[in-house]
Amino acid sequence: MTAPIEVACGIWVTTTTADRAAASTHRDDRRRAAALPEWRAGEFLAGRGLLRQLLAAVRPGPAGAEIVPDRRGKPWLRGHPDIGISVSHSRGTLAAGVALGRAVGVDVQRPDPAVRASFARRLLGTHAGRLTALPPAAAAEEVAWVWTAQEACVKADGAGLTGRPWTIDVPPGARSGRWRSYRWLSLRDHSNTPLSCAFAMAASTPGPPAGTSDAAAPTPRPTPWKGAR
Repeated sequence: MTAPIEVACGIWVTTTTADRAAASTHRDDRRRAAALPEWRAGEFLAGRGLLRQLLAAVRPGPAGAEIVPDRRGKPWLRGHPDIGISVSHSRGTLAAGVALGRAVGVDVQRPDPAVRASFARRLLGTHAGRLTALPPAAAAEEVAWVWTAQEACVKADGAGLTGRPWTIDVPPGARSGRWRSYRWLSLRDHSNTPLSCAFAMAASTPGPPAGTSDAAAPTPRPTPWKGAR
């Protein structure tokens, strides 16, 4: 785990790689992983392990709490509704976020050199023309930066893909912005791999919505980014 970055007051992000990740040994995490396909179980336990490491570093008390998904799959700490949490995975890279008194979303993406121009136009809208002067690898990296900011926003909101992240206006090269009641930050000074965090601008008690489940989080559908090969 990299040293936690406090990106704003009471909001931390950390990353690691799959070969360095310490899989969670928490009994509940193991139970949930047993219900997942093998490939997903390993990813799930690595992400949970990273999240628990981050909690232990910045808020040790709840580091051993049960993590439960709400009906939309957003994770929460049972008994600690005042702490927002988030995890992201992308082809061997992992990220986790923790926020005190705020909902949080974190997203990391390894750039895809084969990303389609149509997908880039979908994410960037009127900004898409700004990529034409960039070499293909640099353009693919910029698309990944944009997508992490968009995805972090809908993860913080809890909507996921139903929140239509590709409609969120994120100009290429931007380092921060706002969407609805959330602020997003692209952590370009802290990560070589595209990594963004979003969080509620007003401190509050996030609280898991009604419908928090004891079932394992569903296996995620491929995102538009991961499907754009």
